[in-house]
Formats: sequence, C-alpha cells, structure tokens
Amino acid sequence: MTAPWLHIIGIGEDGLDGLSPAVQALVRSAEIIFGSERHHALTEEVSAERATWPSPFSAMPETLIENKGRRIVVLVTGDPLWYSAGTKIGRALGPENIVYHPQLSAFQWAAARMGWSLADAETLTVHGRAPERIVPYFAPGARLLILAKDRTTPAQVASLAAQNGYGPSHLTAISHLGGADETRFDGIASDWSHEVPDFHTLALECIAEPGASVRTRAPGLSDDAFAHDGNLTKREVRAATLAKLGPVRGGLLWDIGLGCGSVAIEWMRAARDARAIGIEPREDRRALAAANALTLGTPDLRIIEGAAPEAISGLDAPDAVFIGGGLSEAVFDTCWQLLKPFGRLVANAVTLESEAVLLRLAEAHGGELVRLSVDRAAEIGSMHGWKPLMPVLQWSLAK
Repeated sequence: MTAPWLHIIGIGEDGLDGLSPAVQALVRSAEIIFGSERHHALTEEVSAERATWPSPFSAMPETLIENKGRRIVVLVTGDPLWYSAGTKIGRALGPENIVYHPQLSAFQWAAARMGWSLADAETLTVHGRAPERIVPYFAPGARLLILAKDRTTPAQVASLAAQNGYGPSHLTAISHLGGADETRFDGIASDWSHEVPDFHTLALECIAEPGASVRTRAPGLSDDAFAHDGNLTKREVRAATLAKLGPVRGGLLWDIGLGCGSVAIEWMRAARDARAIGIEPREDRRALAAANALTLGTPDLRIIEGAAPEAISGLDAPDAVFIGGGLSEAVFDTCWQLLKPFGRLVANAVTLESEAVLLRLAEAHGGELVRLSVDRAAEIGSMHGWKPLMPVLQWSLAK
C-alpha cells in the first residue's frame, strides 16, 4: 500500500495556536505550503515556500504530484472533507496518499454561536454555487447554516427568502468565526441592510409569512408551482412517477421529453446533489423548464435541445430514466442499454399509440404496468362534481 505523502490540514481563525502540537510541527517542518492568501497570513511565521491555489483549481492535483517527494502541506479552512478543497483533492489522488487533519468547521462554530443543534440544521453552501440551490430547503421552522461566497451573499439569501414567502425569517451573519475579529450581524430577511465582510457564515431560521406557499422537498408540488403550456405531468401522477424513479443523493436522471421540467426538477429537489439532464426539442418548453428550475431551486438542471435517442449520445450514464415524451422502442432500447445496473426506468403514456408501445415493451421485458386515473373535485354551477384527468398508463422496471 502506498504511504501517505500529503498532509491536508484544517486551520481556523486562531491560526497555528488552534492546532495540536503534532500538527503544528507538520506545518513548521513543511518545505512547501499550499493555501489561500488568508491561510498564508494565518501562518506567516512559518518559513516555507508558499503557493496559492492554481487557476483553474482542477490543476491542483497535478501540481501536488509534481511536488511529490517534498514535505507538502495543504491548508484549508476547518474540516478538509466538508465542502472543502480536501474533498476534490482526495477524489483525484485517492485517500491512501493523504492524511487529513480536521479542525472545527464553520458549521460547528456557527451552530455553537446560535445555540442550535447541528444535527437538526441543514448544512449548505453557495460558495462557487448558485444561491438558488438553497430554495428547496426553505420550510417553516427550518434552520439553515450556509457557507457564503462573499459579502453579497446575505442580501441574495435574504431576497430569496422573501421571494418565497419567508420574509420574516431571522438571518444572522457571523464573520471570522473563532478569531479575534469575530463579528455578528443580525436582521430580518425582508429588510436586511447590513454590510458584512467577505469571509462569513450565515444562519437562517425560516419563518413563513401568513399565506405563504409552503413547498416541501417531498415529490408532488402543486401544478401551479410550474409555469407550463398544459404539457405537464400532473401532481398525482408526478408523485407516483418520482416514487418509482427513487431519487438518491448524487443520482443522475435522464428526463426524455422534458416539457416544463416538472419531473426533473422534483427529482433534483428530492435528494441532495441529485442531477438531471432534460431532452426537449421545443424551444418554448426548454425556456419554461429553465425558468422553473431557477424559481424552484434547481438551477443546475441541464437542458439539451433535441430528441432521443440521438440527443443522448455521449451523456453520462444515468441512475434513472423517465420517458415522458417521444416514446418509442428505439428510445427505450438506447436508454436501457446505457442505464446503470440497479437503475430504474419509468415511462408514462396517455395516447393509444404510446400505450401500444408500452404493452409491447412490457411483454418483452417484464416490469410493472399501472393505470393511473385521477378525478379532481370541480365546481358544477353552484354544486361540485368530479372532473377526471386523462388516464395514464405507467410502466416501470429496474435493471
């Protein structure tokens, strides 16, 4: 087994004083230290060669390998494996080459300052990511700890909270946690006005205003949550579809016939870091899907112009496939071949022609056929009656 040759050390605002004697010795004996300007300022008394993060950061593993044989230390903030550069380096080099030395994370510091149980809070980041990604976590009483990008982050988070009916929420920004310059800023999302330093962590306690539309991450958002042209997988069918697809953390969904994006968006909301690629030939529907993704907190939805099977050439293999439009045996054959082992495939049909395709496929490949019929109460003059939606034939199978 390869002996570890790289030390990735978490450091806090208290610099070397916050490290154990053994870890201090590693830093002091290093020949070259990688880190940000802030990390170098925290250890300026150490006389070692200094190197800052390469641009792009993807070049970092290669840079480290070029220095293999020297005493190398990489400095990161807090826990090297919690939304940190240490994770990316570890994926590239392999954990067998690395010794990690964790320090208290910003999440732990912030939870302690707020008096919150860390186990009961959502830990999120908008550092290097679209701030809209926090939207699915808004819920009455939810507590969010958020790693910020820079001084603009609190205003962005406050605006998103207010736009989604959480204007009364308590927002706290704490800068330089654990250091001599630690400063706290408290306010309400709807009228946030503080100017904060770049380096800080946010704590948001969600309070819904009266009449707010509460959208949980459980599949089955109301149909009016989506802008659409009528081409929408309806709420009840969508919830059943997502149950069969089974969203998992980091899982990739192919949504064939994306439409307004309802299934792909709910897949991404339902599990952390879930990804989705939507295939849609119509420009107007691609525009609707993009707008819905931004509004509902899945800005990373990837939308591809075209039709299957041609448009899926070269895509990463999926963990699940939903065929909501453009169903054909050729589309199924291609998707099934590329679907990962243990992956799930779900196809919905509303036309007689599509039903005929599903029946042939089910006969050839097995799986489960379910006919979904939904009636909704509607006004009939001064009274009420049942208004049926178009029935859906759903076929699902696992690889």
